[in-house]
Amino acid sequence: MKIGVLASGHLGFTILEKIIAYYKVDFVMTDSLSVAVINCCTTNQIPLFTGNPRNGSTSNFLEGKSCDIILSINYLFLIEKDLINFPGKYTINFHGSLLPKYRGRTPHVWAIINNETETGITAHVVDENCDTGEIIEQIIVPISTEDTGATILAKYNDLYWPLIQKVIKQVESNTVVFTPQNELHATSFGKRTPDDGLINWSWYKERIYNWVRAQADPYPGAFTYFDGAKVIIDKVTYSDFSYRNDQENGTILNIEPLIIKTPNGAIEILVHRNPEVKFSKEIILNNDNRK
Repeated sequence: MKIGVLASGHLGFTILEKIIAYYKVDFVMTDSLSVAVINCCTTNQIPLFTGNPRNGSTSNFLEGKSCDIILSINYLFLIEKDLINFPGKYTINFHGSLLPKYRGRTPHVWAIINNETETGITAHVVDENCDTGEIIEQIIVPISTEDTGATILAKYNDLYWPLIQKVIKQVESNTVVFTPQNELHATSFGKRTPDDGLINWSWYKERIYNWVRAQADPYPGAFTYFDGAKVIIDKVTYSDFSYRNDQENGTILNIEPLIIKTPNGAIEILVHRNPEVKFSKEIILNNDNRK
């Protein structure tokens, strides 16, 4: 079984190492920021393409190469028909959600933000759209109230490889079963950037709690502004601290511990990344104008 691998990030790197140990990897494609993937290919003398694979940019690279399947793990780019149809059998993506729900980027982060109690990993055939191909296998991953984006990704690190092995064996034995996705249940979510983490203190406390933990360290983080300073928050909890309904949302109710008013209760800030910021009571944390 000759395999081509599309891999990005730490997850892509850890799975690539495992694939190399068991199978013949004919080539790898990655992005320029996935240094661990690039170094792994250099060390193991695996042909590597770095950059956007669309618009025929891989044609020279793929010349003279062949593979039975392409496996896509946390790959940064969407691919087009030339690469999808390149392997002798299938191009298969491993997506971090229970498709057809949460198509798109960082699905596990969106699942936490939306207060889901479970997410998962889906092995599916790649087609020319985003995460819409027929499903091969799925694994359900519970989300606890304490999980963060990072802890869910750690669970994925343990689960991706057994799923990939299972799918490869099905391909080898010609026992793959394909299940079409139900479009009536499909949801899609877009790419997130560090600037998307701004907290709106007019949200209910439950949404703020999920917003913070979904993006906690080592992710860029949820944030607010105090007296012009950006404050990145990694952990919060609910508080029974007293407040008045006529106080504006985002009002600092207490300093030690740091407690903030929301529409339906108070939130205590347990961990933030800006110890140099000195907070003051009755100041309203900024929601949107970064003053």
